[in-house]
Amino acid sequence: MESDRRKVYVEVNVTHRPDGTARPNFIKFENDEKYEIDRVIQKCRAASTKVGGTGIRYTIQICGKPTFLFDEKRKVVCRSKILMVGGFVT
Repeated sequence: MESDRRKVYVEVNVTHRPDGTARPNFIKFENDEKYEIDRVIQKCRAASTKVGGTGIRYTIQICGKPTFLFDEKRKVVCRSKILMVGGFVT
């Protein structure tokens, strides 16, 4: 359910290209779990209506499932869902 979502600040590995664009490669949670970002679907300025906040929203795909990353003034937030197995995947 969407109510299971929460705001989690994450470490993000990003490639910055000479043309000024950036591409997030993987995210790392506080418990050191890493998830590779399969692809970036979209990048736009937006607000997070589910967990609060505003900034640059990256619509990304992790493990075949779409989710969002928000770049909030250089703090990156992942809209996360806690799974029963202890991992963080949406």
